[in-house]
Amino acid sequence: MKHIVSLIIVILLFSCKTDKEKQIETWENKIEERKSEKTFPKLEPNRYNVAFLIMDGTFNTELTAPFDIFQHTIFRENIKAMNVFTVANTDAAITSFEGMRILPDYNYLKDELPKIDILVVPSAEHHLDSDLNDTAMIDFVKKIDKEALFVTSHCDGAFVLAKAGLLDNSVSTTFPSDIDFMREMFPELDIRKNVLFVHDGKYITSAGGAKSFEAALYLCEHLYGKEITKSLAGGLVIDWDIETVDHLIIKK
Repeated sequence: MKHIVSLIIVILLFSCKTDKEKQIETWENKIEERKSEKTFPKLEPNRYNVAFLIMDGTFNTELTAPFDIFQHTIFRENIKAMNVFTVANTDAAITSFEGMRILPDYNYLKDELPKIDILVVPSAEHHLDSDLNDTAMIDFVKKIDKEALFVTSHCDGAFVLAKAGLLDNSVSTTFPSDIDFMREMFPELDIRKNVLFVHDGKYITSAGGAKSFEAALYLCEHLYGKEITKSLAGGLVIDWDIETVDHLIIKK
């Protein structure tokens, strides 16, 4: 009898332990599932969707300058503000040229993307060489261009637009010291010097650097008018006056 009771106790203990282990395993699985769930940004309706194309080596200023300007539109009343977000070819964090780690909002290789109204291509370290051989990235830019209202570049981001064929019939510019190289690489293009940005149709190309602010503010003035844009600039302590900025408008 004692042996039977002992056996029952052992079985019960083993059963309880197994159930406990199963419960722990279930919770661990749930935790891992939650970790793997991707959180997408909340995009408010009736706004322009503005995507920033980022990758390893993206330069901080060409990304953050227009991002700051466009994001601040949500604090202005009675305008169609902007939803700003980043897209990349990975779910992992990218590392900017200056070492900032940024987690992309969307992976354009596998995520379902919202309709993109404005595509911003900041400059990156390898936009003059290996990035131009990234066919998936170039194809993404071509695809977005078909429906986007505007495609903008800063600094050497213009090389990406040129490689995608977007600038074939447009006047453009890029980082001042890279203009001659861009002309050599794309001899059929009309690339201008001595301007901070060029607006030709749906394309706005910028010299980049700190002047990325000016190109972003220009687009805001084009969309929202002078007063709204001056208030956006003032919020970032920028003295904005389009008449004092060397630029070229070919076609609005």
